[in-house]
Amino acid sequence: MEFAKYQGLGNDFVIMDGRSGPPVDPDATQVKQICDRRLGIGADGVILALPPQQGGDLRMRIFNGDGSEPEMCGNGIRCLARFVADQQQGICPAALAIETMAGLMRTTLQDHGRVTVDMGEPRLEPPAIPTTLGTGARQVVAERLLVVGQVLEVTAVSMGNPHVVIPVADVDQVDLEQLGPALETHPAFPNRTNVHVLQVLSDQQLRLRTWERGVGATMACGTGACAALVAAHLLGLSQRKAQVILPGGPLTIDWRDDDHHVFMTGPAQRTFIGHLALDSLAAAAATESPVVPPVSPLGEQATEDDAATDTEAAAYAQAMSFLANTSLDEMLKLAANSLPQRTRRRGGPPIPPPGEPMPDWDRRGH
Repeated sequence: MEFAKYQGLGNDFVIMDGRSGPPVDPDATQVKQICDRRLGIGADGVILALPPQQGGDLRMRIFNGDGSEPEMCGNGIRCLARFVADQQQGICPAALAIETMAGLMRTTLQDHGRVTVDMGEPRLEPPAIPTTLGTGARQVVAERLLVVGQVLEVTAVSMGNPHVVIPVADVDQVDLEQLGPALETHPAFPNRTNVHVLQVLSDQQLRLRTWERGVGATMACGTGACAALVAAHLLGLSQRKAQVILPGGPLTIDWRDDDHHVFMTGPAQRTFIGHLALDSLAAAAATESPVVPPVSPLGEQATEDDAATDTEAAAYAQAMSFLANTSLDEMLKLAANSLPQRTRRRGGPPIPPPGEPMPDWDRRGH
């Protein structure tokens, strides 16, 4: 099957077109192999373009790098819109209605490879996120939560998928590798959550770092940028429209006052195309067997030093067994019989049988 690789601010996806032909439905193992950056193509996720089911122009399914299926992806849907335009060689309509698990999303192609997406209204009620925080409240804003030994003030927003936003003084000083997994799997978020640390540069410019659910730290997250803008405005830290700067670059986010929809504008770019054999991936997964390294007596993986020590121990045990089970006479006979062989290997003159005189030769063996 032909695939295309697209990226939006460094958030990259393998996209396959399943709108015609045989069904395309990779399983979790195949998705993980495709996304593996050493053994596969390498991507943050896999996107399928599928026939519509509810009156849209097409339907999107997206899979995270771990094989899980999220409800929505902002960078992913921009890449999908650009993919459809590229597939149809510029005759694609400027606006598309794309069905997702988070509802119908409308995309509009812009100049210079950019795409605007109407992300709909943010969902702020705790059950809609979902979260156990703020029970009975209309919003989850600056709720105190104990995470990895520290109390954080978190704001939760759903953009069709769950997000938690934490304002900080400097996003670069946050240990996201520790905080991200701890918050992603926190019991307060029954469906797990995306995690974002937010730094306010001004009321129209924000910085964001992201830990994506099922992926890890990424260069960008479109739905996360939307959620961060909403959270910042609810906290009184920004206006309703601002530039959100991610490690991969900026997105423009506009939470409109008239209909309360969030609009996201940013780039999407094709990086390469190729062919993928899903059957080969399935066969490789079925025959793949893990290599189990030897275990040292301490229960840790054996190193080269451990292997050398084991070899020495085996040789010592063999020598001790030989000494214990061989008489002195047998040892002398073995030594006498082996002397001529060892001499010939070294290039010296032949050794006469026992009882005959040894020949004369100088110290150089002549």
